[in-house]
Amino acid sequence: MNHSFTRLTTALVLGLLALTAQADTWPSRPIKFVVPFGPGGANDLVARAVAEGVAKQLGQAVVVENKPGAGSVLGADVVAKSAPDGYTFLTPAAGVITNAMIKSKMPYKEDDLVPVAMMAVSPSIIVVPMDSPIRDLKGLVAASKTGVGLNFSTAGTGSTPHFVAEMLRHEAGAKLQVIPYKSGSEGVFAVMGKQVDATSEASVVVLPQIKGAKLRAIASTWSSRIAELPDLPTAKEQGFSGVLIGHWSGVFAPKGTPDEILDKMNRAVDAALKTSELRARLIPQGIDPVGGSRVDFTKFIAAEKARLAPIARSADMRED
Repeated sequence: MNHSFTRLTTALVLGLLALTAQADTWPSRPIKFVVPFGPGGANDLVARAVAEGVAKQLGQAVVVENKPGAGSVLGADVVAKSAPDGYTFLTPAAGVITNAMIKSKMPYKEDDLVPVAMMAVSPSIIVVPMDSPIRDLKGLVAASKTGVGLNFSTAGTGSTPHFVAEMLRHEAGAKLQVIPYKSGSEGVFAVMGKQVDATSEASVVVLPQIKGAKLRAIASTWSSRIAELPDLPTAKEQGFSGVLIGHWSGVFAPKGTPDEILDKMNRAVDAALKTSELRARLIPQGIDPVGGSRVDFTKFIAAEKARLAPIARSADMRED
């Protein structure tokens, strides 16, 4: 019995020593960032920019791999089931927390993915056609309360535009008919083509159309104004404090990844986002580099879950 206990204790000690040694030498080979969306979107753009910055900080290549599907669940599942050795990370958007709110089944548990670092936020911008009579958020709400209401395009159930629509309904009693599209870009084109009256989409997606006078921006939905659109007031500034959401992206790791590795990755992401090179790449596209500590990101995730879950429930957001 004592011999068995000794062997078990020895094995545990050796295991801990191996993890410590692994963390000390990490990274000794290329790291993978799994983007749970296709190439070319806002999340992919941020992940690739941060990957380049992190590679310079760590002196090791960071390879971006796109694994789209099932509203980002496919890529998240791959990472959740990967070895917790510090060589596979997930770089998702808000769906990593909202999917569990709207889907009846998930292939992994929420705590199978551990928050590592916040990367950036693309504030959501509420837009209408350029020749729309609507010029601000109060005008949108007022217009929605006349006749049959307004059509509001989204990128599907549980997407950020969907949450914006539900926030406007809850906060201001806006009468909005949600029209789901396959992507945020399709929802934006529907506004430009006047098939719908309004939508809300990431700044990086709609900024070119706003600057090209193809869409009119009436509000941003983050806590501060967008540097590239300094004259555009936030929803809160217009009296709608409950309309608060952004297209954020972060870094997650499989549960069990050593804390030393998570800390090193967090510091690398934070340092990369502070460089003038990365800021000059992101800010002109309407993307706000964030960074911060692991504790900061964990608190942010908890606050987002607490804020968005009641909205998902009250709107009966469901997706099989």
